[in-house]
Amino acid sequence: MFTPTALLADRWHPTAATVRRAALSALVMSVVIVLTGGAVRLTASGLGCTTWPRCTGESITPTPEMGIHGVIEFTNRMLTYVLCAAIAWATLAARCATPWRRSLTRLGWAQFWLVMSNAVIGGITVLTGLNPYVVAVHMVAAMGLVWVAVLMWERTAEGDGTPELLVPRPLQQLSYVLVTVVGLLVAAGTLVTGAGHHPGSSSDVWRIPIDYDRLAQAHADLAFLSIGLTLAAVFVLAAVKAPRAARARVRDLLVVLLLQGVLGFVQYFTDAPEIMVGLHMLGAALTWAAALRIPLALRTRPATDPAPVPAQLVPAS
Repeated sequence: MFTPTALLADRWHPTAATVRRAALSALVMSVVIVLTGGAVRLTASGLGCTTWPRCTGESITPTPEMGIHGVIEFTNRMLTYVLCAAIAWATLAARCATPWRRSLTRLGWAQFWLVMSNAVIGGITVLTGLNPYVVAVHMVAAMGLVWVAVLMWERTAEGDGTPELLVPRPLQQLSYVLVTVVGLLVAAGTLVTGAGHHPGSSSDVWRIPIDYDRLAQAHADLAFLSIGLTLAAVFVLAAVKAPRAARARVRDLLVVLLLQGVLGFVQYFTDAPEIMVGLHMLGAALTWAAALRIPLALRTRPATDPAPVPAQLVPAS
């Protein structure tokens, strides 16, 4: 069937390296949008644009009366188009590469629809006056985008054959537990923010009615659990002589978690200065990405599944 992408695929044949770079650009932008979203909150610009999808009831762009807060909020909205452009490049590169790997284009489209859904959630965030629960969902959805972007980037270095484990299955299950705990750690961080400092606007914003110190303690407990599981993975993977890439990724996660822990404690005992919170949000995205890469290093995927051997060629037992 004739489609614009099919027409482009007839004329452009990007290399595997180009597809991988395009997927990496989408991943980088998914992390950048988390950081710029944090900048909106930390500069109290969450209501810089007073409505959605317009910036004001009469204007798509901010007006001079809205000041710097309107500019910051509108700039973050415009960066969504840059993110979409990076995702489009990755998706088109995957579609036009030879051979065409539908699994990669599906991951590209998944990223696009995640961006669209999160744009709607962002609009609801503004329309609800920065409701902290909606803000938390907005952040979790952004981390979902990072998840799919990591998967697409990693899949560009693999084939589409059936995954083959490189370690005993219990180690794969340990990696899944580690990813789950890190995911809970990130989610708990959004609740701590929703109950504590930096509501996102200088106006009176409703906060989560849970004791801030208790939420921070639960967040710290999940951090200690994440570090403990990561240390266990370091020793176990070394003991079974797991692939070098897997051991390196676990060490990377440990380093990022320890840095995040230091940032978190400094942030807590210094009343959450903006620069520390911003670095902590960037670290959250990097920690999540580092955890997601570990299970993917414990398996291999050939280009294609081996062809079945005809029954007449199978030796009798």
